[in-house]
Amino acid sequence: MRKRFIALAAVLAVGLAGCSGGDSKDQKQPLGQAKAGVLRVLAGSELADMQPILDEAAKATGVQVKFTFSGTLEGAQTVLDGKADSAYDAIWFSSNRYLTLLPGGAKKLGTQTKIMSSPVVLGLPNSVLQQLGWQDGKVTWSQIAEAAGQHRFSYGMTDPSASNSGFSALVGVAAALAGSGSALTPDQITAITPQLKQFFAAQTLSAGSSGWLSDAFQKRASGADPGPKVDGLINYESVLLEMKGLTVIHPSDGVVTADYPLTLLASANSDARDSFRRLTDHLRTPDVQRRIMETTHRRPIAPQVPLAKEFTDASPVELPFPGTEQAVDTLVSAYFDKIRRPSRTVYVLDTSGSMEGDRLAALKAALSGLTGVDSSLVGRYRQFHAREQVTLLPFSTGPAAPVTMTVDPDNRQPALDQIKQTADGLVADGDTAIFTSLEKAYQILEQQSDTDPDRFTSIVLMTDGENTAGAGLDDFKSFVGTVPDRLKGTPVFPVLFGEGSQDDMNAIATATGGKVFDGRSQSLADVFKDIRGYQ
Repeated sequence: MRKRFIALAAVLAVGLAGCSGGDSKDQKQPLGQAKAGVLRVLAGSELADMQPILDEAAKATGVQVKFTFSGTLEGAQTVLDGKADSAYDAIWFSSNRYLTLLPGGAKKLGTQTKIMSSPVVLGLPNSVLQQLGWQDGKVTWSQIAEAAGQHRFSYGMTDPSASNSGFSALVGVAAALAGSGSALTPDQITAITPQLKQFFAAQTLSAGSSGWLSDAFQKRASGADPGPKVDGLINYESVLLEMKGLTVIHPSDGVVTADYPLTLLASANSDARDSFRRLTDHLRTPDVQRRIMETTHRRPIAPQVPLAKEFTDASPVELPFPGTEQAVDTLVSAYFDKIRRPSRTVYVLDTSGSMEGDRLAALKAALSGLTGVDSSLVGRYRQFHAREQVTLLPFSTGPAAPVTMTVDPDNRQPALDQIKQTADGLVADGDTAIFTSLEKAYQILEQQSDTDPDRFTSIVLMTDGENTAGAGLDDFKSFVGTVPDRLKGTPVFPVLFGEGSQDDMNAIATATGGKVFDGRSQSLADVFKDIRGYQ
C-alpha cells in the first residue's frame, strides 16, 4: 500500500443512551452534564436487557436512565480515579464487592440498593449429566473438579479479569475447595492451587463477556463456529436459563451471587439523589420485580414475589468473598500464571507504508503496554502472563520473520523486554498482504502445537488498510478449512483501524469464530487490553 497522509478517524461518540435510544452496546463515552430527571449510570453491558423495564420506569417515575457501558475493572478504575465524579451519577455492576476492597473505593460510593440477583453456576446437557451420574443435580465443586481433571466434560467460562461471571466462578470454586467457611486468604489459595488446576483443565473456551461466551457456545453447538463443541458453561444462572439444552447445576457447597446494586455515587447532586430514590423505589415494587424476573431470568429481591419454577434451587448457599485486595490479587494472578492452561497468540501486525507516523507509534505503545509498563488496575491483569507464548509477525508486502517469546515463570523480564524491543523496532514500508500473513500465522501455530498442544490459541490481526498483495479473502476462507483439527477452533481477532475494510474484518472473524474490535473509537492500547479477555 502506498503511503497515505490521511488523519486517523475521529473518535466516535456512539452508544446505547439508555431510555433516549441508541444502537450500540459498546458505548464508553460519558453522556453529557448533570440534568434533573436524568440519571447517568456507568454500568455493565449485560444490563442492556433491562432497557424495556427502564423505559416503563421512565413513564412511571419521570426518571430517564442514560447508560454508559464498561467492563467491571474499567468501571472500578474510573471510579477510583475520580473520573466518574462529574461524568456519572450512579454505577450499576453485578457486584461492588471488589471495588469496596480497593483503597478509597468505598468512600466513592453512596447509597447502594440491590435490585435483583443471579448466582454463577454450571450448565450441562442432560446427556452429560447422566454420563457423570449427576442427574439429581446433587454435586459439589470438589466432585466437579475431579471430573474436570479427568476430562470427562468440557466447559467455557469468561476471563476473571474481564467479566464478573468468570471472577465470581473463580472465587466460588476456590472458596468451596478451601472449605473453611470464611473469607479466602492468600495461604489458602496456595494450598488449593493443585485442585484448581484440576478444575480448570476442562476449560476449553474463554471470553471477555458473558454474552459473547454464550453466543460462541451456541455457534459451536450449531456448527456455525468452526471450533470444537463445548459441553457446558459456567455463567450467570440468568444466562443459562435462556439457553436451550442446558440444565442448571447449583453446587451444594455454595455459589457466589451477583446482587446488582444500583449505587449512587457520593459525588451525586441533590437532583440525582432524588431521581435515584424514585427509580429504586419503583424497581423494587412487586409488580416490577416480577417483570424483571420474567424478562431477564434474574431473581427478585422483593421477598413477597415468589420464585418462578425455573429456579430449581430456591436458596443456594452463599460462599464467602475474599476479605482483602491481596487475596483477590493472589487468586487472579494464580489463575493466569499457574492454574489455567497457558495461552499462545500470534500478533499479525501491519507495518505497511500507511502505518508510518502516529499509527505505528500507537501500535508500539499498545504492545509495550502489555509488558507490564501499564500500572493501572486493568493493566495489571491484562499484561502478558507467566508461561504465555507470544509471537510477533509483522507484515507489509508479505509476512516478515516471526519473533517468538515465552514468558518464563521464574524470570519474566527477558521475554517482556524482548517483546518491547521487537515492537519498538517495527518500521513502516510496503504494501498490505493481510491474508497471506494470516495463513502464515496458522502455519506458525501448527508448528508450535506439534510439540506443545495444550494451550489456548488465538491470532490478533491489526491492520489499517485493505488487502493489496498476496492471497485474497476467498483464498483465506478455503485455507482455514484445511488447517488441522486442533487449530480449527483458533479465532482471529481483527482490529478495525484507519481505512481497514469492515467487511473483510467481519468476514475473517466469522470464518474463524473470532470477534472484531474497533480501534477507531478507542485507543489501540485499550483495544489490545480488551482482546486479552478473549485469549
